[in-house]
Amino acid sequence: MADLREAIQAQVAALFGTTDDNRLDLTRPPGDPGLFAPDSAAWKVHGDLTSMMVGGTAALLLQMLHPGALAGVWDHGSFRHDLTGRLRRTAQFISGTTYGSTAMAEELIGRVRRIHHVVQGTLPDGTPYSANDPALLTWVHAAEVQCFLGAYVRYVDPAMTGAAQDAYLDQAAEVPVRLGAIEVPRDRAALARYFDRVRPQLRYGHRTRVVARALFAQAAPSPALEPFQTLTREAAIDLLPDWALALHGWRRSAPQRLAVRAGIGGTGRILRWALQGG
Repeated sequence: MADLREAIQAQVAALFGTTDDNRLDLTRPPGDPGLFAPDSAAWKVHGDLTSMMVGGTAALLLQMLHPGALAGVWDHGSFRHDLTGRLRRTAQFISGTTYGSTAMAEELIGRVRRIHHVVQGTLPDGTPYSANDPALLTWVHAAEVQCFLGAYVRYVDPAMTGAAQDAYLDQAAEVPVRLGAIEVPRDRAALARYFDRVRPQLRYGHRTRVVARALFAQAAPSPALEPFQTLTREAAIDLLPDWALALHGWRRSAPQRLAVRAGIGGTGRILRWALQGG
């Protein structure tokens, strides 16, 4: 069993491109509280690999429905060959800001702000956009927490209380606020109102279709990970709100949804066993 555990750990390292040389040092100096406490809802939600992979992929599919977010990926991203790399970098950012020292969190946030400073341009209709636009930062964050929390509740803790879910949303707002976001939703009711308000701005077109296809065409880091990657993508589609599914033009039958959820549920249990204490 130890060999199986080590083999799974090696595949996870391949998935995220992590080695002993480039793994984040998440230790905190004595007395450093970091941005989030070890008993926080953020530590729990962000600590499950399977649900975060599903939620992260779903968040990309949701984010690309916003013209500003899509334009940033289209004009400045290497989406045709490195959307998986974007997931990896996002995972490192979330890990560092959630579990790392205050200094590490501030460094990562500053790095993202510097990158965002050059991500700007003009939409096809002539409207200017900037990745540092406070409203756009709120959209990116809202899509992420909607999907992270949704995946965690579905696959890890279906009994998570409403109060605990609201606590997660309140805590998670700390990072986008430091990035410059405004009017960040801090509970489920505010998040629902936010999506109702922003939905008229969302669009699906040629660029959305190309980016979504590029995401799904990304090869797994190793052949052994192909089934997991395919299952994760299907679970991400299943996780999207019905209105987002409709915009993408996707439909999934009830048997398809049940099969995907059973597959991810089983995969999650295996990964939690293999990565216990890691």
